[in-house]
Amino acid sequence: MRTRIDWDSLRRQAQEVAARAYAPYSGLAVGAAGVAEGGLVVTGCNVENASFGLTLCAECGVVSALRAAGAGPLVGLSVCTADGRPLSPCGRCRQLLLEHGGPDLLLDQGSDASPLALSLLLPGAFDSGELERRRAQ
Repeated sequence: MRTRIDWDSLRRQAQEVAARAYAPYSGLAVGAAGVAEGGLVVTGCNVENASFGLTLCAECGVVSALRAAGAGPLVGLSVCTADGRPLSPCGRCRQLLLEHGGPDLLLDQGSDASPLALSLLLPGAFDSGELERRRAQ
């Protein structure tokens, strides 16, 4: 049975958690809400750092919450700013999401567009299969 995704609810939860982001440097508060296989919803927000490389994206928080809950893979994800505008995950987060949701993970594009599969944002992705192929050689 496929997990039902309530996109409106995910967007609301992403917007709510974005309001709790720590973004004193960029000023861009970002929240993310994901639904795992089975229906559990997990959220995260960005947490910036003066050393920009240590900044944690909202999607990192979602994946951490997913793992901490012992939940299955992500099946749907909404990422947005505190004012509700949808955002696309950055390249690093796309790679992270591939590992914890797979290429069929659906990404919210906002209320006026259909969700988009992660595979369309990360074609030719480097995944665990690549490592396995290298080990076998």
